[in-house]
Amino acid sequence: MEQDEFALRKFVAPEFIFGTDARKLVARYAKNFGARKMLLVTDPGVQAAGWAEDVLTTLREAGVEYAVYSSVTTNPKVHEIEEGAEFYRREGCNAIVAVGGGSPMDCAKGIGIVSANKRDIREFEGVDKVELSMPPLICVPTTAGSSADVSQFAIITDTARRVKYAIISKMIVPDVALIDPVTTTTMPRELTADTAMDALCHAIEAFVSTAHSPITDLFALQAIRLVSSNLLPTLEAPDNRNFRGRMMLASLQAGLAFSNTSLGLIHAMAHSLGGMLDSPHGECNALLLPYVIDFNFDAVPDRFMLVGEALGLSVAGMAPGDVRSALHSKLVSLRESAGITHTLARLGVSRSDIPELAEKALNDPCIFTNPRQPTREEIEAIYEKAL
Repeated sequence: MEQDEFALRKFVAPEFIFGTDARKLVARYAKNFGARKMLLVTDPGVQAAGWAEDVLTTLREAGVEYAVYSSVTTNPKVHEIEEGAEFYRREGCNAIVAVGGGSPMDCAKGIGIVSANKRDIREFEGVDKVELSMPPLICVPTTAGSSADVSQFAIITDTARRVKYAIISKMIVPDVALIDPVTTTTMPRELTADTAMDALCHAIEAFVSTAHSPITDLFALQAIRLVSSNLLPTLEAPDNRNFRGRMMLASLQAGLAFSNTSLGLIHAMAHSLGGMLDSPHGECNALLLPYVIDFNFDAVPDRFMLVGEALGLSVAGMAPGDVRSALHSKLVSLRESAGITHTLARLGVSRSDIPELAEKALNDPCIFTNPRQPTREEIEAIYEKAL
């Protein structure tokens, strides 16, 4: 049943600045927030690309002290957050800047949560568990996909339980996002494709979420249009700043949408995969996307018609079943054209893993806003199709 169009909805977003050289404003914001000493959270890849040093230069020039924590891996781990929080305390920091993709930004959020609340990061799993505000957090995203810079989500990997879990709270929305498309020009092709598919999944899941609203719909549909029309041109001309800028804009708009609607079954299943295999999140999403849409389609066919239009399909007058097939084909074609041509089996998933994967996906909070509530058996069947 379609929701009341004007049901009460709250929209949360940080202050953000979008555009060329936004990253160079870090020191100004650090001073605005009263930073005595900044903890810069990043990873070795971002350091190698030069973006962390770029930000450190602006801090040095402004006379802002800093310490650097760069022990962040893909899918940030509980122990990395614990080490980072201890380093933050030991160095006497009182503000944080994250420079990187989703992993450094989520790690920075985790460090902020632990530093303020003085409790184990695992205690904050779920919705609205963070009681005390984090230290000031500035985010400088260097990928176009995770949207951690504008969201109230942090995704943490607990290696002991082999699970990725979500912390969802308005307390972890960054204080400011400095979104500079230039930083994405150093992304390799594979990362460009994976992060773009993550943004596309954010936008589609936000649009069909049971918590969608007229405000989030605007952002979600525009993000779908931007990814579908700019991803392949970006891969062909990776140094083209117009294409890169549009992909960064897609990530921002998808983030403003999903941060306020939550997500759905694609992300629940992808988190389960990431927790078990430590595999790239965007890639997991891309491999699941067409099959989850097949499953969800009948719950909200009218909304999926609009998704099809935003993807550039001519769906007017088509029977719903034909729209579903066209959507599936379009998404598989986009994914494969972007170079994501393999299957879950290639990622290392075996049939015997599926029951455990399905069980974990079923308990992920992202599943609550999926337009169709699946059974464990239905989730298992989707994993099977994607093998």
